[in-house]
Formats: sequence, C-alpha cells, structure tokens
Amino acid sequence: MTGRLTSRGVLTLAVDNAEPDAPLHAEAMRIAEAVLFAAPLPLDEAAVAARLPVGADARRVLNDLQRLYSGRGFNLVRVEGKWAFRTALDLAYVLARETAEPQRLSRAAMEVLAIIAYHQPTTRAEIEEIRGVSTSKGTLDLLLESGWIRMRGRRKSPGRPVTFGTTPEFLRQFGLNAITDLPGLEELQGLGLLEGRLPGDLVPQASDEAALREDEEPIDADLMALGPVPDEAD
Repeated sequence: MTGRLTSRGVLTLAVDNAEPDAPLHAEAMRIAEAVLFAAPLPLDEAAVAARLPVGADARRVLNDLQRLYSGRGFNLVRVEGKWAFRTALDLAYVLARETAEPQRLSRAAMEVLAIIAYHQPTTRAEIEEIRGVSTSKGTLDLLLESGWIRMRGRRKSPGRPVTFGTTPEFLRQFGLNAITDLPGLEELQGLGLLEGRLPGDLVPQASDEAALREDEEPIDADLMALGPVPDEAD
C-alpha cells in the first residue's frame, strides 16, 4: 500500500494489486479514513472495525493509514488508546492565531496537576507534602472545572480525605495515549514546569484506572458532581 498526490494535490491510495485482498483493503481504508475524519472524538479499533466491510483487518487498516499520513499536514495518532486525526506537531504554530488563547495555569496549578498525574490517587495533604507548601482549595477547584482531574474516592484513613486522579480529558488535552506516556522528571524540569524540590521518584508509574484501590472507598454521593473541593475534615 502506498499513498500519492495527484496533479491536483488530492491524496490517493494505491494498493499492490498482487495482494488478493487489495480491493477490499483499499475500500476499508477509504471507509476508515472517512469515519475518523467525521468523528468528533477519538475512536477505538472496535468502533472503526464495526464500519468496515466483512473480512477487513481493522488493525492493518489503521496502521497503514497512520503510515500514509505520517508526512502530511495532519497525522493519524493514538490518543487515550484510540485513533484520531491531529495537526502535525511541527505545524501547530501555523494554526495558533486561529484558535482562542487557552487559559494559562499558574505554576502552582501546574505543579499540583503534575503531582496528581504522577502520584494518583493522591490527596490534598499528600500533594502539600510533596510540594512543601499548602495548596489552596481554589487551585484544586480550577483543575476540577477544567475537567483534567476528578475526585476518585476517599482514603481509608483518619479524616477520610478525598483522593484525586486524572481524567480521559487530561490525556486528550496533552496528546497522551496512556498515563504511562507522561514525560520523566528531567523533561518536566527542563520545560520549567516543576521546581527542583520535587522527589526524584516522580516517574510515570501512576495508574488512572477507574476502579478504586484497596485503600480507597467510594466517595459520598453528594460529591460525585463537580463542585468545590471539600475540606479533608468533612
């Protein structure tokens, strides 16, 4: 399978006719391409496979499309374990003027977000212990409103503090396929996102699985909806 541009700049797909399933594969790629373009959110392999002709190999189709678009202005990438078209990273600057200025997080909010991402599930007290300073409720409320973190449950410890974790929106926002794709400590410090006081074991080993851990219990029903972060004594 190869891709080429016509004289009018139209991308076409060319499949080796020596392959017995070439026509089926070519048609499956066209369908998958259309489905992914039209989808408002990333699609998993099963969702794409459900739209393909009987006998089509969805994984092969997606991998071939990914190779085909690897050098284009937009690429087929995996986000949160799913597939989606995204603007090529090296061309993001071209579209910057076309998009609204995103809300900028303070350094404190970025540190709190990073700690939650790497240490989840974690509590407000644990965040403060790592940072060495207190964390305002307003910072956590802001991150909750952004949709990047969520209240997971309550720790089975005195005071039953609320535990926090990241959301699928966090992965989408930062272009991550999985939480284990987070950069290492040195990369974060090189970007100026974290202070040197953070511990050296800050590595992408956290789990963002929805299931509660043994040291967690379900959160109160009245706190399930997004809202202000409760005090840990509540």
